[in-house]
Amino acid sequence: MQFPPNKKPDQNTPSDDGDKPPQFQIPRWAWLVVGLVLLLWFTLRVPEMVSSVAPNPVIDVPYSVFRTQVDAGNVQEVVLQQDQVRGTFRSAITFPEDGSPLLAQGAVQRTSREFSTTLLPVPDSSLVDDLREKGVTVVARTNEINPILLFLFNWGPLILLLGFFIWSTRRAQRQMTGVFGFGRTQAREYSAERPKVTFADVAGQEAAKSELVEIVDFLKEPDKYIALGARIPRGVLLVGPPGTGKTLLARAVAGEANVAFFSIAASEFVEMFVGVGASRVRDLFNRAKAAAPAIVFIDEIDAVGRQRGAGLGGGNDEREQTLNQMLAEMDGFDRTESVIVMAATNRPDVLDPALLRPGRFDRQVTVALPDRKGRFDILKVHVRGKPLGEDVNLEQLAKATIGFSGADIANLTNEAALTAARRSRKRITMSDFFDAFDRIILGTQSPPLSNEHERRVTAFHEAGHALVAALTPRADPVLKVTIVPRGQALGVTAIMPEDDRRNYSKEYLLAQMHVLLGGRAAEEVAIGEITTGASNDLQRVTSLARRMVGTFGMSDAIGPLNFGEDERQPFLGYSLSQGRTYSEATAARIDSEVRHIVDKAYEETRALIEENQEKLQALAYELLNNEVVEGSRVLELAGKAEREEELATSPVQSGD
Repeated sequence: MQFPPNKKPDQNTPSDDGDKPPQFQIPRWAWLVVGLVLLLWFTLRVPEMVSSVAPNPVIDVPYSVFRTQVDAGNVQEVVLQQDQVRGTFRSAITFPEDGSPLLAQGAVQRTSREFSTTLLPVPDSSLVDDLREKGVTVVARTNEINPILLFLFNWGPLILLLGFFIWSTRRAQRQMTGVFGFGRTQAREYSAERPKVTFADVAGQEAAKSELVEIVDFLKEPDKYIALGARIPRGVLLVGPPGTGKTLLARAVAGEANVAFFSIAASEFVEMFVGVGASRVRDLFNRAKAAAPAIVFIDEIDAVGRQRGAGLGGGNDEREQTLNQMLAEMDGFDRTESVIVMAATNRPDVLDPALLRPGRFDRQVTVALPDRKGRFDILKVHVRGKPLGEDVNLEQLAKATIGFSGADIANLTNEAALTAARRSRKRITMSDFFDAFDRIILGTQSPPLSNEHERRVTAFHEAGHALVAALTPRADPVLKVTIVPRGQALGVTAIMPEDDRRNYSKEYLLAQMHVLLGGRAAEEVAIGEITTGASNDLQRVTSLARRMVGTFGMSDAIGPLNFGEDERQPFLGYSLSQGRTYSEATAARIDSEVRHIVDKAYEETRALIEENQEKLQALAYELLNNEVVEGSRVLELAGKAEREEELATSPVQSGD
């Protein structure tokens, strides 16, 4: 079963950010209220707590006991405050007293000189005279309130109101600041003093670097060009697949020229409010002009630079206003302004023509996938500072990593370092690169198949792919075959192209179709049933056949005509509004020719399998016994051992 090497992540897997619950933050005024309540509680409770643990605690006695002690002359001093009496005995008493009827069972006896009592609701007119007669010091006090409580009662509401007002004002100020700063650019500025990226850090893009040398020279010595009346390109568009180093090249230009560098993604211009994007564009260019000489880098510019007015119902108002402002700003550069706009995209065909005309983005620099030499140079850059084993062969890795971008190679070297670290090695070996290659291209290895029937079907399926690839002259050679599940595939037939390919012949494409159909044909011939294992193979075969007929003009029945969809304006609803450019009869002929090519390729593949059933059986049983069969052994079983000699020592290029 064949799967594309780069698998998409499971769409059912939730993202880390989306699963986090919103965090509740308590406002500051709530903490202030809690603090005031705690302060009030401590103010009321502390005197009582202190008195309870003092050496002479205050005991509360009945009024009758108090009068008895007065008559006995045991009271030294009293403090009268409304209906409360607090005082000191001349000698300590124990209360409740032994034998007193007030002593309840289990009551605690307390001895102290300090006491308190409550006056009777009926006035005792003789109390003052008795106190005077016994020589008791009498102190009268009014009902005093704790100063802290008095302050809180008088000023507490005002403090709370003032705190709430200050909190509301600061919150509104933050919100207003966000509103007023909404139209400011979100570009990140990298000044010339920061650690620089130079052309020495960019490998495998010699053609692109040679195009940008002139830009660097202009930023360093603009007067030389201005004196001759020359006009440097105001905009440079970097075009290439993802991961090829477009952003790195832009930063390298800024580092070589030692100028300010402003970086922003085009999607950061567009907001839901109309006019915000245009305001951010103006602010970005104003900042760049103030910091001139400078470079403005806009990544994925197709987010705002798509052709205007395309699709059903017109275009997006906010996006088009942002694009119009960008066009006006790029036109407004003076010849003496040393500000260059660099942008990156992998879809130059969707950009508005006004953006690509001379005077704006009038120079396009292609940043393509690196060739073998470029991959070798990129590998040398990314292995700097990494301890390598003696068996590591960078040239062999560069040969095997066909179709890798610079980002892919960086990921490969990092995965190899991680693999070596997991194995507690001091150096990175070639086997670490092999395992990292398998992990990136084929996916993580899963436990072996336990179902014997499923294991047998997978073995014949992968043996069919490998046998057809070995016996078809124009097909890429087999590296290894395995029935150990990798990623989403139950088995893998690893293919290694012999060299970089940029032009594909009809015979090569047909050979690819034969290899893809080899698994389905092997199931039908050897097992007598078909399974769902070939679903991805059939999808790729059908797509390839349709492109051969409708795009590449490789059909004798249709001829050298192109019936592919117009890819210059692939906007939502555009194809519906434009309609199909060919008739229903032509569409039926295309469908018929696609079926004819696929049916013919399948019959040829089935016939090849039937002629070599013994080899198929031998390869399948080899897989069942060993689970992994190297490419040299596949060629030996297929009788084609002389085709390749170095397959067993090379890493995987692509997987089924």
